[in-house]
Amino acid sequence: MYFSIQQYRPFYRENLRLAVPVVISQLGHTLVQLSDSIIVGHFAGTTSLAAVSLVNSIFIVALVMGLGVAYGITPLIAQFNGQKNYSECGRLLSNSIFINLVFSIVLFVLIYFGAGNLLDHLHQSPEVLKQAKPFLLLMSASIVPLMMFTTFKQFTEGLGFTRQAMSISIWGNVLNICLGIIFVKGLFGVKPMGISGVGYSTLIDRTVMALVMGIYVFRSANFKQYLIDFSMTYIKRSRCLELVRIGAPVAMQYTFEVSAFSAAAVMVGQIGAVQQAAHQVAINLASMTYMIASGVASAAAIKSGNYFGARSFTDLRASAIASYHIVLAFMTVTALVFVVCNRWLPWIVTSDVEVIAVAAQLLIIAAIFQLFDGAQVIGLGILRGMGDVNVPTIITFLAYWVIGLPLGYWLGLYLGLGATGVWYGLVAGLGVASILLYLRFTITTKKHIENYIFDEALKI
Repeated sequence: MYFSIQQYRPFYRENLRLAVPVVISQLGHTLVQLSDSIIVGHFAGTTSLAAVSLVNSIFIVALVMGLGVAYGITPLIAQFNGQKNYSECGRLLSNSIFINLVFSIVLFVLIYFGAGNLLDHLHQSPEVLKQAKPFLLLMSASIVPLMMFTTFKQFTEGLGFTRQAMSISIWGNVLNICLGIIFVKGLFGVKPMGISGVGYSTLIDRTVMALVMGIYVFRSANFKQYLIDFSMTYIKRSRCLELVRIGAPVAMQYTFEVSAFSAAAVMVGQIGAVQQAAHQVAINLASMTYMIASGVASAAAIKSGNYFGARSFTDLRASAIASYHIVLAFMTVTALVFVVCNRWLPWIVTSDVEVIAVAAQLLIIAAIFQLFDGAQVIGLGILRGMGDVNVPTIITFLAYWVIGLPLGYWLGLYLGLGATGVWYGLVAGLGVASILLYLRFTITTKKHIENYIFDEALKI
């Protein structure tokens, strides 16, 4: 079915209204890592920045696994809200809290003990490893409060309430930056802690955010009708399995993509600390644009869930395409910024001229994959809102681990192109993912529209 740009305009407005607070809230996760890198890069030096890069490249895998599982509640909440089944929303929240609390504790154990032992076998610089291990403990502990915050955040966003999580994320990042500077540099009588300082600030920040978000959900009048049947006694195997059915594939989707970038960081770390620090600088900047696109994708998942639950498949397709337009326009602008400012942007994070020189090259490559990155994350969001998660999971695995990483290893380490070669492989993976996910979206939505028209014709 054909739509003109004029027909998309209502969807642009509605999607942006929902997306902007989600984008700002989503940026919170990346801003924590970016602010940590800035503080460490300017106050602790290149070796410390490389240690932060190493830990973040491992921690981010567990982080997105946790976030993916937590995201399982959002499309279900959106669909039940579209059906006006408010009681089931509260019961889903009970089960989501239980699942995410248990899973966050499992992740803490896996990150600290599993990844802690793994660090010794990654052929990294001894100086980097010495600083990385204490930082890893603090970051792994922060996964528990972060998962609780995300549980409440995804519940409220599934119901269309997005501004509160945004506000809490903003103030949480302010707190993280202030405490990070105090702890790392040693102000107001505090002993300088090095990179452990940003670990403590992140742990405190995420704990406060979880408490405030939980208080908001249980005390706000906006959610009273949804929480009538909220009780931890409503934890049932069937609901837990339904949440996991959506959340586990989403977690795997994010894991396949992010772990590819983490594996790329480890590959780059085998080349040297300067290249690894440059990778951290460039990936932090690229992650900012990705998280903005991811925020739009989360809003697209909510709208897709609403329309899917109401069986408004034509509106679903129009809304989804409008989200594609928004993200592709934004990523085009950021690609131009990366190209024009590639030698200036790294100064935000570090003043090491060697690191800046390598990071500037990587930002040119980041500019190339901006459109691919935006398109693939939108495709995942739309399909997630429709409950289509299994095929997209296979697509992400093939794109990143069968195509992207092997190509990056061959170009970067085997042919000796260094960090730029590794990043060329990532571009290839993102390109394949974006194309295949768009095809999946197009085929699936057209099929739903055709089936709906056929069903309506039978009724007549």
